[in-house]
Amino acid sequence: MKYWRLLRVGLTRKKFRTALTIGSFAVAMLLFGLLVVVRGAFNQGVTVAGADRLVVINRVSLIQPLPYAYRDRMQRIPGIKEITFADWFDGIYIDERHSFFARMAVDTATYRQMYTEFKVPDDQWKAFLDDRQGAIAGTDLIKRFGWKIGDRIPIKGTIFPGAWEFNLRGIYEGARPEDDRTQFWFHYDYLNEGGRAGFMKDMVGWYVVRLQNPDDAPQVVKAIDDMFANSPWETKTDTEQSFAAGFVKQTGNIEFLILSIGAVVFFTLLLVTGNTMAIAVRERTPELAILKALGYSNRFILFYVLAESLSIALIGGLIGLTAAKVLAPSLKALLQGVLSLVYLPVSAMISGTGVALLIGAMAGLIPALTASRLRVVDALRKL
Repeated sequence: MKYWRLLRVGLTRKKFRTALTIGSFAVAMLLFGLLVVVRGAFNQGVTVAGADRLVVINRVSLIQPLPYAYRDRMQRIPGIKEITFADWFDGIYIDERHSFFARMAVDTATYRQMYTEFKVPDDQWKAFLDDRQGAIAGTDLIKRFGWKIGDRIPIKGTIFPGAWEFNLRGIYEGARPEDDRTQFWFHYDYLNEGGRAGFMKDMVGWYVVRLQNPDDAPQVVKAIDDMFANSPWETKTDTEQSFAAGFVKQTGNIEFLILSIGAVVFFTLLLVTGNTMAIAVRERTPELAILKALGYSNRFILFYVLAESLSIALIGGLIGLTAAKVLAPSLKALLQGVLSLVYLPVSAMISGTGVALLIGAMAGLIPALTASRLRVVDALRKL
């Protein structure tokens, strides 16, 4: 700290250029933070997938159903601990713009036990079970629409036509920051009894299987698919992580495009910023020579120049990352539920700070080495 004043004078020597350099760093790190947010949102399902859960869908596609009777047959397979199921319910709430959120008819007897990371108060869950038209929504969905417990929520069905009415009986919270809080659950029986007809009766969208031992996944996957091979409703079973990764691949082009463009802009900004910092240091070579003439060592000059470069990088990096942290909720609101997980984790902020310091060190290293090795007589000739 004894050299703080000298460092401050160096940083404020040309205030406007220092401010612009810090601003460039801040913009670059803001972009870095937003790229981390977008990448995390696309990969949410993969990161939160349960290691002991399998997803069973129709071999043709996810939108094709499976018989309800498959549940009892799968339960007899060795290695399976418990089974639940759900079905996608497509519909319109208010208008098309507000309709993008996950609506699922779930097995109320087993769904809560399968997804223990979703926390619902016991009294709210009981109220949900007691109401055939009851529904539970995630906290993010509650904030988005301003719902409260007891609200009547009308949704116009598309796949299952008609005016569907739901009573909000509970609100769930995620146990982890990355858990999806944008889902809307209601009774499968309500859908099965009121919306299905003909061959769709007693059909479900997909099954989720919990294993007794995650290491048994390959054997159980094979056993399930072999059991229903050559049937009218063949299955395709994957670990929950692989299933989620499949969704990421479907949007991979969009993710790749966003990340590629962002990465190019990010590194361009860093190169420009690093070059500006290097020029600023080189311009001060005569002043650094004077310090050496006053008795400061080569090592001191080296660390002094690096300290200036790292200070600019650190200040700009922290400003940019803080801005990304603050803007993440606004980005989530702007996307209107398209990406459910939109936040900047602390680990990413730490990594971003490290990147900023690394770039600052790289930008200042060569000028610092040059200044530390400079002969005083040669430098003073430039005055």
